[in-house]
Amino acid sequence: MYESLSFIIIFVMHISLSLPKKILAWYDNNKRKLPWRVSKKSPKKVYYRLLSEFMLQQTQVKTVIPYFNNFTQKFRTLKSLSKSNDKEILKMWEGLGYYRRARNLLECAKILVKKHKSRLPRSIVEIKKLPGVGDYTANALLGLVHNEPRIAIDGNVKRLFSRNLNIEEKNIDFDKLIEKNKINLFKTKRNADLVEALMEFGALKCKPKDPNCITCCLNKTCKYFKSDKKINNIRNKMIKNKNYDIFCRVNKKQQIALTRNNQISFLKNFNLPEMKETNIKAIDKNWKFLINYKNSISNLKLNINLYYKFSNKLPPRYNWYSLKENKEFVPSFTKKILKKLITL
Repeated sequence: MYESLSFIIIFVMHISLSLPKKILAWYDNNKRKLPWRVSKKSPKKVYYRLLSEFMLQQTQVKTVIPYFNNFTQKFRTLKSLSKSNDKEILKMWEGLGYYRRARNLLECAKILVKKHKSRLPRSIVEIKKLPGVGDYTANALLGLVHNEPRIAIDGNVKRLFSRNLNIEEKNIDFDKLIEKNKINLFKTKRNADLVEALMEFGALKCKPKDPNCITCCLNKTCKYFKSDKKINNIRNKMIKNKNYDIFCRVNKKQQIALTRNNQISFLKNFNLPEMKETNIKAIDKNWKFLINYKNSISNLKLNINLYYKFSNKLPPRYNWYSLKENKEFVPSFTKKILKKLITL
């Protein structure tokens, strides 16, 4: 019974034949000038698209642009990127966050150069074998690079379709929706442009808050616009509050002991001092309180108590790092700690 009901709901979700045409017309007149948007015949297309898709995961366009420009100035081609190493890539990625993307990008570059002659596979199965490439990125790359009839279903696209149908996102199977409407969606031969146009329209026009429906080119067929009972598409991230104590061992040479062997999930494998969830009763009297401050990482709000002590003993699996020079790669989170310690 439930399966048949689900089928009926998906079946009646009809996307207007005019939607792709109108979206593309809007895109032609309103698209942003972005550095990774190169001509279809450009030899840089595969490299630029791969790099931008990795950088844009969980990150805003305006934040990505300077990082993208720095990368492409240093590494002119996919081949030159493939010859780099973790340390160099992570240093250039510093401040962009979600550092696993940087490692996956480097591995992807190596695989594409070595096994595919710097070309992107045409099979979605092969593309998804690349490190860090899931359904969304695979569909995006197939559409953008090979002009295949694909849609990259990100938050902007979900919101656009959800509003157009006036149905909550949680009640839509987007893969089935696209499959049922593929005739209407892919009438155009501009599949690569459609991939970007849908995301661009969601980002600039059909915005999460205060969409300007009056001037929208889709309002004649948009059920959200016509309905008195508009669905609520504003999704707020659940913000979590966490309390942490950070313990910094420093020596007279203005060095701090850092380790990659930490248990904090959102900063694993990065150089950090000792960091524990707050437990006031367990703090040794040898540690001196320095400062309390706030920090935010993704959807986490951190309340941090910073402690320090002078010590010449280096615990196992720790190394000394300069408080001033920062020649070795450390995340922005650690750099903020170093700035607070520099006056000691």
